[in-house]
Amino acid sequence: MESKGNKNSKVIVLLMSLVLLAACSGNKAEPSPSSSNVVTQSDEQVLYNFIHTKLTGPYGVYTNFQETEQTGEAASGHEILSESAGLMMRVAVLIGNKELFATQWKLAKETFDMKEGFSYRYSPKLQKQYPVNAAVDDLRLIRALYEAGETFGEAQYVEQADKYGQRFYKNNIKNGYMHDFYDDEYKNVNDSITLCYINLSTLRKLSISDELRDILLDNMDGILQGGYLSDQFPFYETRFDYKTDKYSSENINTVESLLSILSLAEVDQQKASSITYIKQQVDAGTLYGQYTKEGVPANDVRSTAIYAITAMIGSEIGDDALYRQSITRMNELRVSDSSSELYGGFGDVHSKQAYSFDNLMALLAYSY
Repeated sequence: MESKGNKNSKVIVLLMSLVLLAACSGNKAEPSPSSSNVVTQSDEQVLYNFIHTKLTGPYGVYTNFQETEQTGEAASGHEILSESAGLMMRVAVLIGNKELFATQWKLAKETFDMKEGFSYRYSPKLQKQYPVNAAVDDLRLIRALYEAGETFGEAQYVEQADKYGQRFYKNNIKNGYMHDFYDDEYKNVNDSITLCYINLSTLRKLSISDELRDILLDNMDGILQGGYLSDQFPFYETRFDYKTDKYSSENINTVESLLSILSLAEVDQQKASSITYIKQQVDAGTLYGQYTKEGVPANDVRSTAIYAITAMIGSEIGDDALYRQSITRMNELRVSDSSSELYGGFGDVHSKQAYSFDNLMALLAYSY
C-alpha cells in the first residue's frame, strides 16, 4: 500500500481541528446487565447489518455513506479512518467475536500501519495513506489488542499491544507528555494535547518502565483534571498548549467533554457534578452538541454519538438508569423507515449523510 502523498502544513492544521474522535470505552468483555434490558438483539443486529452492507468497503468502514472526491482537508466519503478500525475491534471484543476481531485487526494493519505509527486516514480513491497518526486512534487500537488478548486468551495480541505501545511511547510521548500526533514524514509532533485524547486506562497498560509510566500518568492525569471548567458547567477544556502552559477552547464540543469524562470514569476519577449534569440533560433530552464555556447551548444539535457516550459512562459507573435512558434517547435518532437506504443506521435520510463515528459509537454502546 502506498504511504506517500503530498504532505503540507494543512495536514497539521487538519489534525488539530479534525475529529472529536477518541473513542474511549469500558473494559468489559460481556454486555452490562442494563444492555440486556434495553437493547434488543434486533437493535444491535440491524445496525451491524447497515454498517456491514452499506457503510463498509474493502478497506474498512466508510467515513460517510455519501461518496466524495476524497480530496478535502478532512476525511470524507468512502475514505477510511483508523478510528473506525479501532471501534470495530473493540465491538468485536465486547461481543466476544474472535473471528470478527481477527479480520478487523488484519485489515487495520494492512490499511494503516506505518513505520512509526498508524496512519489516521486512508483514501482508496487516491491510494493515499496519510503520513500522520492520531494519538487517540493509536491508543484505541492498542487498547483493543490488550482487551482481545485477555478476552480470547491470545498471548499474541498482548505481545503486539506491547510492541505498538512502545512505538507509541517513542514517538507520541516527549519528556513525559503525550502529543496529539506524530508526523511520520517530518518526524515531529505538535505542541499541544487535545484533552479527549488522553485515555488514562490505556496509558496505564503501556509496556514501559514503572518510572516512565508514573511520570506519564501523573502528567496527563494532571492536565485532564486541570481542564475542568466549573461546578456550574462541569465539562472540560478542549486542549492544553505545552508552549504557553495554558488551556484553550473555542466553544465546548460535547462529544469531546463526554469522552474526557468517560476516560476519568474508567479509572474512577469522574466528578459527581459531571454525572449529575449529564443525567439531568439526558433525562430532559437537552444534551446539545456545543456550548459556550459558560454552559450556554451554542446550537440545538442532538447527536447519536453524544447519547452513545453517555450510555457508556452509565455502564462504566454502574448507573443502569443513565445507560437505559441514553440508549432510549439514542434510538430516537435511528432510521426506522425500512424503505430507506439508511434503515437501521443513524443518519439524515434526506441528505443521506451517515457518519462512521455516529454509527460505530452506537454499535459500541449497544455492546456494553
